[in-house]
Amino acid sequence: HICLPAAVALCYQSVAVDALPPLPTPATPAMPSPEPMDPALERSFRGHKDGVSSVSFSPTMKQLVSGGLDGTVMVWNFKMQMRAFRFVGHKAAVTSVDFAPSGSLIASGSRDQTIRLWAANVKGESVSIRAHTAPVNSVAFSGDGQQLVTTSDDKSVKAWSIPTQRFKHSFSGHTNWVRDAAFSPDGRMLLSSADDKTVRLWDARSRACSHTFFDHSDNVGCCAFSPEGNCVASGSADRSIKLWDLRTLQLLQHYDAHGDEVHRIAFHPSGSFLLSASADCTLKLWDLCEGRLFYTIHGHEASANGCAFSPAGDFFATAASDRHVMVWRTNFDRLLPAEHKGLALDADPPAVAALPPQLPPQPPQLPPPREPPASAAECSSV
Repeated sequence: HICLPAAVALCYQSVAVDALPPLPTPATPAMPSPEPMDPALERSFRGHKDGVSSVSFSPTMKQLVSGGLDGTVMVWNFKMQMRAFRFVGHKAAVTSVDFAPSGSLIASGSRDQTIRLWAANVKGESVSIRAHTAPVNSVAFSGDGQQLVTTSDDKSVKAWSIPTQRFKHSFSGHTNWVRDAAFSPDGRMLLSSADDKTVRLWDARSRACSHTFFDHSDNVGCCAFSPEGNCVASGSADRSIKLWDLRTLQLLQHYDAHGDEVHRIAFHPSGSFLLSASADCTLKLWDLCEGRLFYTIHGHEASANGCAFSPAGDFFATAASDRHVMVWRTNFDRLLPAEHKGLALDADPPAVAALPPQLPPQPPQLPPPREPPASAAECSSV
């Protein structure tokens, strides 16, 4: 836990939330259908004055944080009687936000070239760090919450110590703007993607680039490790999503995913599904075990910029240029093992908040790439 000095506290605002009530829940049939249910809109939040770039769930499922092009960080409380809070401090658009695994800290990155560490409470106290010499594109905590990785248009990837709030080291090698980066679940590796059309895998300790993937034909805007840490995925302006096996460094799957560039991807905690957000205004859910498109979700009226699963995978959040933050119930997760099920949005969390359970280290091999079927299920517009 980091104690942020009151001297650097910035103003916050309590704002009314334009929240839709949860959608009516159909009566449960006497004999549940073996077929998965469609994802359903649970909540819709509007408080940003411009497009929303990024979203992240708190580990306790009490809150959701979003970053906006209006330069603010919004913290949404899932209890209906609690208002949202607007944190003000950045001097330009907020491009990325992330909740620390402890749930007590929020990181944000901005085009003002700084990162901020916010106390996740009503006071909104924060520490500002001049992180880069160009706009910051992404922020992401390590699994143990002790480090933060940031990327920037200055072509660098930087690691920061959270306990000391100081710069640790850079990862150098990209030749164009770096869009995204993430730590592996065990913290031993780092993954980054950039406008040089590459995805790079790094040794987090030695800072050496252990492998470079050249498969994309355009800027690579996002990347992620699978929960097991044995494969990685990326989304690109070439409209595709690719997955690689880290044990063989071979391409596992390729999807001609969207009608426009892919802005964000997120693995389901089970590792069986991948969610993608695109400039074509849609969200798509991919069944990685079957190698096919599972759902197409039409909920936003403008570019979908961010997406994230809840720690248990029973909800996912989306952010878009239409200024809306939406929270969806996955529903299909009822077919997954019980350990991947979570609480209702307004339920009290357990006394001791736990991270999602660790999955077996050697999951079944993903199938080879194949084209998604034209008849994939589609959710209705909201």
